[in-house]
Amino acid sequence: MRIGILKTGRPPKPAIPRFGTYPDMFMNLLGRDAYDWRVYAADEGEYPDRPDACDAYIVTGSAAGVYEDDPWIGQLFDFLRAAKGRAKLVGVCFGHQAMAQAFGGQVVKSPKGWGIGEHAYDIVSREPWMDGAAAIRLPASHQDQVVEVPPGAEVVAASAFTPIAALAWRDQPAISMQPHPEFDPAYAAALIEARRGKVYADDEADRALASLGRPDDRARVGGWIRAFLLG
Repeated sequence: MRIGILKTGRPPKPAIPRFGTYPDMFMNLLGRDAYDWRVYAADEGEYPDRPDACDAYIVTGSAAGVYEDDPWIGQLFDFLRAAKGRAKLVGVCFGHQAMAQAFGGQVVKSPKGWGIGEHAYDIVSREPWMDGAAAIRLPASHQDQVVEVPPGAEVVAASAFTPIAALAWRDQPAISMQPHPEFDPAYAAALIEARRGKVYADDEADRALASLGRPDDRARVGGWIRAFLLG
C-alpha cells in the first residue's frame, strides 16, 4: 500500500535530530516497513502528479492556521477536494482542520486558548476500525478548533475542551482527529518547553508537562489508523 504524507509543517529545528520530522513520526507510529511511503512538502507546493498516485494521504500538523491566506493552504484544499473518493484521507491536528475547512466545515482560533499536554476524549461513535475503548488519552497541541462539522462527516470523539475532536466521513473514505497520536510524550514536552514564555505562560506549561507522565493511547490509535487504511 502506497501512503503519501502531506507535510504541512515541521518541529522546532533543535528537536529534529532527536525526534525526526513530522513524516518520521507518522512512519514510526504506523510502521516504516509496513507501507510504501512517499513524502510531499505540501507547505512548499509539492504534490504528486495526480491524486490517485497514492492509496492514502496523511495530512500532518502545522503552526499555520487554515484560515490564513498563504497560497499553499488553498492549494492543499484543492488537492484534498481532488483526492476525495480517489484515495483515503487521514488528517491530524492542522490536517484535521484542513480537511474540515476544505469540505465545508469551519475552523476558528478558539477563545478557549491553547490545548496542550495530554487530553482525554470520549468515543461517541464506535467505528469499524476502532476497538471497544470508551475513551482515549492523547497529546494535544492546538489553539485552533473545528467549530462546524462539514457535510458528510460525523463526530466520533469529543471532549469538553474540543467537542469536534475526531471526524469520520460518510461520503468518502476519510478520518481526522485533533490530537496527536504520532507525538512521543518526550517530544510533546520538548515542544512545550520550546514555547514556554513565548506562547505559553509558565503555569500553563507546568500543568501540561505534568499531564504527560500518565499512560496514553498512542499505540491504540495508531492501530485504529492502520485498521482504517487497510479496511
